[in-house]
Amino acid sequence: MRITAGLAAALLLSIPSIPFFKYTRAIPPASSAGQRYIVVDEAVWQGALPGLGDLRLYSGTREIPYALDTERGSSETERKPVRILQPGIVAGRTQFLLEMAGLPEYERIELRLNTKNFVAHARVSGENDPQGSRWAFLGTTTLYDLSEEKLGHNSTLQIPLATYRYLQVTIDAAVKPADILGASAAITHAQKPVWRTILSSGQQAQREKDTVVTFPVPKNVPVERVSFDVDSAEPNFRREIEIRGDNEQLFGSGEISRIHIIRNGQRVDVEQTSLEVRGTSQGTVRAIIHNGDDAPLRITGERVEQYERRIYFDAANGADYKLYYGDVKLEPPVYDFAKLFQKDPAANEAQLAAQEANPEYAGRPDDRPWSDRHPAVLWVAIISAVLMLGGIALRSMRFAKAQ
Repeated sequence: MRITAGLAAALLLSIPSIPFFKYTRAIPPASSAGQRYIVVDEAVWQGALPGLGDLRLYSGTREIPYALDTERGSSETERKPVRILQPGIVAGRTQFLLEMAGLPEYERIELRLNTKNFVAHARVSGENDPQGSRWAFLGTTTLYDLSEEKLGHNSTLQIPLATYRYLQVTIDAAVKPADILGASAAITHAQKPVWRTILSSGQQAQREKDTVVTFPVPKNVPVERVSFDVDSAEPNFRREIEIRGDNEQLFGSGEISRIHIIRNGQRVDVEQTSLEVRGTSQGTVRAIIHNGDDAPLRITGERVEQYERRIYFDAANGADYKLYYGDVKLEPPVYDFAKLFQKDPAANEAQLAAQEANPEYAGRPDDRPWSDRHPAVLWVAIISAVLMLGGIALRSMRFAKAQ
């Protein structure tokens, strides 16, 4: 009987129920049936468990399955080596063919080059007949290797999605035919990440050679990217940066940079002013830009961002829904809907109403041991027992003396 009661209590403590949630958000009814989603905001992050495992959707008293999706973006890349044919010099420039047979379509060609410290333009044309005369121009790419300046390299030909059996590549003389060691083609199916701004401003300060930008981030909100807007008049730069939390814990480190240079008459434009990080703030996030002996960057804007989290569900026409959270003892849900989830590109966003205290909130039954729930009674019992034992001991001592 005791085992049955204990099992029933354990089950009660693991099952979601509307009176166990502290907070609720209304979702306006849909005008038509179909997949919808709501976006997790700061109020949800602060009121729910850190992993969002206590989120539940209800329509009336009926629990609605959902899928929690992090909009990180995705990409699938198919890559295949391609043959290099007839490398040579034509009109003072390096020229060769790429045999693309076996690839139904492609958009990127990665060249393996045996040369450094160069900048060169590469012109790409396509044809189905290597002896044909109707080569279609597909674009021009700037190839470069700036190892001497420690500014990186690029050896990828980026073209529109193409299906030609042959590509003709013509490169400036900075790259010789013997420098072409290999090539591979790739097609990438990409879905861009969706970034959500947590804060759009911070407080800047100079500390010796460092620029420190402080962001008052709400507690328990994950931080996944810090971005900067740098004055367009700022010259080329390359600065180390680190992102730290309240207790100096490192969220991430790397570089921000801007490269606009002309080498051998060719222009190179590269800009990276965002840094992806990983951490959860308890109130403050600091970005520390190490300027070295250079003047501080003229930063005109700064943002703290995170990947957008979306709660997808199938909505019925005209049905009312509510999001509940704030049950610290609830385990994450396990739904077939989430296991088999397929995102509908036509899914519409539903706006969450303002957070409210759950009017039905009663809290979960207290599952602590009896002694933890009634410490005063326990101490009275202990003291009474001590006094009783002391009285017995005293009477025993008096009886022993009388003998």
